[in-house]
Amino acid sequence: MGEWCEFEPKKCTLTKSFPFKAGLPSPNPNKTSMQTYGLGVVGCGGFGLFALQHFTQVEGVQLVAMAGTHRPQAIACARRFGIPDPMEVEELVARPDIDIVYIATPPFLHYPQAKLALEAGKHVIVEKPLTTRLDHAEELLRLAQSQNRLLVTNLMQRYNPLFDKARQLIAEKPLGELLHAYFENYATDEGLPPDHWFWDRDKSGGIFIEHGVHFFDLFEGWLGEGEVLSAQRSRRPNSGVEEQVQCAVRYRDGILVNFYHGFHQVGRMDRQEMRFVFELGDVTLYEWIPTRVRVHAVLDEAQTRALCEIFPRAILDISAVYGGEGRHARSRFQERDLYQMVELHWGLDDAKMHNYGRLLRAMIEDQLAYLRNPNHPRTLTEQNGYRALQVAVRATELAVG
Repeated sequence: MGEWCEFEPKKCTLTKSFPFKAGLPSPNPNKTSMQTYGLGVVGCGGFGLFALQHFTQVEGVQLVAMAGTHRPQAIACARRFGIPDPMEVEELVARPDIDIVYIATPPFLHYPQAKLALEAGKHVIVEKPLTTRLDHAEELLRLAQSQNRLLVTNLMQRYNPLFDKARQLIAEKPLGELLHAYFENYATDEGLPPDHWFWDRDKSGGIFIEHGVHFFDLFEGWLGEGEVLSAQRSRRPNSGVEEQVQCAVRYRDGILVNFYHGFHQVGRMDRQEMRFVFELGDVTLYEWIPTRVRVHAVLDEAQTRALCEIFPRAILDISAVYGGEGRHARSRFQERDLYQMVELHWGLDDAKMHNYGRLLRAMIEDQLAYLRNPNHPRTLTEQNGYRALQVAVRATELAVG
């Protein structure tokens, strides 16, 4: 049988404390709360165009100019937004009508281009990773702090409603304690020919750095800082490119999380799955930007209600009901009183790409709110990109094979 969960969601907050924080000046009283910020973009490939289509929908963002190669795609992008043809990066960052520089180039260019922008007094939003090297990241963070400017890595997954819901499950414990988790990413390589920069570790940093930072950041948001225990990689026969990596990270209370990334699938089979194993059940999040949740658990009445409060209007199916002695169970040296086995399904209405766009808009809205009022508590800060890079660099160092 199935039924709706009709309970209202609970609020959940997270205290943040970061050593790297842009010390922005107090708001200018002569500027309105909806001040417009000029945006300049460096690099406009497929994802850069996608991001701009969402950034420019946000009130207070005015796309001014772009820099990069004069490829047909870049010129078409300029035509799409009615801005001049691509210019040199040095020319773009010198423009007084640009307040924020968005960098969407390959990872090995992030450091020199972000440095140019910061030295010119611009705020910077950079695609992941922040840089490919920790010393470069630390230099940029010091520069951003000395210039009182933003330096934010676009780890927009923190704006997904499922980020908060997973955090509630871990903090409120309707399924008991979290014991283990894993992330598996079976990604397509259809758009990555042999000469693509992605396969060149000097340009991409490798899979952990180029791609894994998103998920290292998510788990740090849920569990705090982690320690990389081991890592492995696998090379593709005949070409020698790194196509698979995995690592184990230990978080607080000894929680182990396994991360796997493989770039070897045809596009239509690209898939991702994140699973949390709790004492009384498991929770699975589907897709690279999760939009769907499945919960399989054995619970008592209060726990079932708490689960439904986290996932309002979910579909709750009852697989079994226990009575009498059947309610008694044991695990982890503890007595359990279980009422029923449940299957819960919950999902966002947005298609994956629609949800992706919504997260991009939420990210830049959050940063603009902070620029207008430095007392605004941001969801994504300078520290997030740096900490995710630290874990990724350590995993890359330990990877053998």
